[in-house]
Amino acid sequence: MMELNLSRVDYTQVAVTSPKTMKLLPASGKRATQKVTVGDHEGVVTCFGMKKKETVPVFKTLPSQGIKRLELGGPPGSIADRIFVSCGTEVRGYTKKGKQFLGFNTNLAEPPQAMYVTGSDLFLTGTYVFNHFHDLKDQNYFLAPDKINDVLCLPLEKFSLLTSVLACQDRVLRVLQESDLLYEVEVPGPPQTLCLINGNGGVEGNELLYGTSDGKVGMVQINSLSPSHRWELPNEKGHGGILCLDNYDITSDGVQDLLVGRDDGLVEVFGYNETDEPVLRFSHQLNESVTSIQGGVVATAGYDEIVAATYAGWIQGLTTEPQEKEAGPGDEVQVNVETQARIKTLKQELEEIQQKVAREREKYQATAHSSKAISAVPFFNINDKFTLSKDDASYTLSLEVQSAIDNVLLQSDVPIDLLDVEKNSAVVSFSATDPESGNFLLATYRCQANTTRLEVKIRSIEGQYGTIQAYVTPRIQPKTCQVRKYSIKPLSLHQRTHSFDESRPMNVLKISGNFSMAEIHSWVCYCLPELPERTPVGDSATFYLLNTFLDTQLECTYRKGEGIFRSDNISTISILKDVITKQATHRKVNIQITYDLSDESIPHTLQLIHPRLEYQLLLAKKVQLIEALKELQIHETDLSFLSAEYVNILENADELQAEYKRQPCALERLYGMITDLFIDKHKFKGVNVRTKVPQLMELLDNYDLQTVIDFFQLN
Repeated sequence: MMELNLSRVDYTQVAVTSPKTMKLLPASGKRATQKVTVGDHEGVVTCFGMKKKETVPVFKTLPSQGIKRLELGGPPGSIADRIFVSCGTEVRGYTKKGKQFLGFNTNLAEPPQAMYVTGSDLFLTGTYVFNHFHDLKDQNYFLAPDKINDVLCLPLEKFSLLTSVLACQDRVLRVLQESDLLYEVEVPGPPQTLCLINGNGGVEGNELLYGTSDGKVGMVQINSLSPSHRWELPNEKGHGGILCLDNYDITSDGVQDLLVGRDDGLVEVFGYNETDEPVLRFSHQLNESVTSIQGGVVATAGYDEIVAATYAGWIQGLTTEPQEKEAGPGDEVQVNVETQARIKTLKQELEEIQQKVAREREKYQATAHSSKAISAVPFFNINDKFTLSKDDASYTLSLEVQSAIDNVLLQSDVPIDLLDVEKNSAVVSFSATDPESGNFLLATYRCQANTTRLEVKIRSIEGQYGTIQAYVTPRIQPKTCQVRKYSIKPLSLHQRTHSFDESRPMNVLKISGNFSMAEIHSWVCYCLPELPERTPVGDSATFYLLNTFLDTQLECTYRKGEGIFRSDNISTISILKDVITKQATHRKVNIQITYDLSDESIPHTLQLIHPRLEYQLLLAKKVQLIEALKELQIHETDLSFLSAEYVNILENADELQAEYKRQPCALERLYGMITDLFIDKHKFKGVNVRTKVPQLMELLDNYDLQTVIDFFQLN
């Protein structure tokens, strides 16, 4: 297997970029290099090439509304060398020389969030709406039940009917034939981006790649009646979400490789083995999220490279061209001349930038001290994401700014735990808080120089809900700060799923009253994450959710005047009852509540908690023994008398302590779930059992599953 050695080069910087806004134009000849075209949030389309290691501008448009997407297209059967951008509600087209040939006002109610161009067909999506235009005339329309993240169309020359695919937030790919839904494809995470395999969908034109916001990549074959899942790459190492995908033969083995760009700055190259499954060949960590990725030949003819655009607007290359050349006897003078010329050019550029900064600083100082001075707060973009991870049942908050971050202050009015993040280099300090006044957390992250991205892991407690506020202060003058707010919902650890196990013992909560579909949908959305804000179309709606911590499940079915909720966890039903009652009372809506509880659900839930609790108790016991065993190791030269278990604890002491540190309060959290289960069971019967909680805690300290089950059944 060929080893892949790529060297990083920086080309230029534009303004902040959105995902999929950078493309490489097709080469004009066999030995020619390719031009890079990119659109940014200032509405500028920049196109440049490379000559003698220098960027050579081809064209640059005037600023306008921010560019959301950039695609290449052309007349059917010709080379796709025309540039199409979506900015505001308008789609513009430019030739490869920069001449505008199209200005199409879509007349849509909202700016398009995703775009795809092929031949004479234009595909646009808003938050929930899909529109297809043929020769700029409206042809097809579809209203999706959840947010649309991306769109593409299968090759028209291989299908008799127009077939498009929507990547929707509810973990579904929706396959459309013209305006009709053909079927839905369930995927393991919210799909963020789509890409045809090899750029053409493979031999049959129906193979596509998807990347999810929780970092998984998969390949699906879109057949006429049903889909076929070919392979899926799990995200075992907890890398960032997928923002962009491309196909390019960077390994020069005759097979197109898979290029992946993630929101934590990771660039990956996957080759394919004998069974056509992806194998990691190369990875490189950039400092910012990768919004676009392309493979091609840009800097030097004959040398393949990966070109990536980052959130802050950097256009960077990972090239196969060696950056350090070994010079022979006759080449020394030439290398020296080239190096000196390069250094001279860089010095001139640096001097020009320094002079420009000095002029702007003088101008600012003169304006600031003027009698007509107006105070202006500088605006800066924040790219933020707050997502629930199924693997460790925690929320990941990522904050990214175009300039370096000075500090981030986190404030919460709800009890939460902050977990360690390995790639986080910021120094965190905690301030004293007053929980009685609703302030449970005050933590400051002080970032090192040139840190533009911060990631924080948060674990919440179900039943306790409120708001987290992040105050972001970048290293810019004058000092300014922006606030971002994130909701912790009552059932915050629940995640959308497509299946529901009917064989489990179920507790049923029924709510009826004089309320509309929109009202009950807003109550359910208030309780649960990942549900669409828009009221579902139709007479009724059904959603399935899974508790990421305990693997208990919840089914929500509701319509005008009635809502039925089923779960194998009594605590989930109790939280729903309390919160919906509170919301209905607040809106002065009269509701009737009935419930049917299953006694079998209590031991079922305790058995789901059991493996986690047993593991945490064993881990805590091992960590307590480490110090004593290390002291014994110091005083005793021969430790052969120790049991295999104790030897294993000594050998893995660092890993055990690190794992224990990564999960603070894990035991207390599990104890809390069991005591809540005990209290909630009796709350439905109208009995207050808080006086018996100390007795239950005593049993948990000397834990035995059957003893705890017996205690629940007897009390």
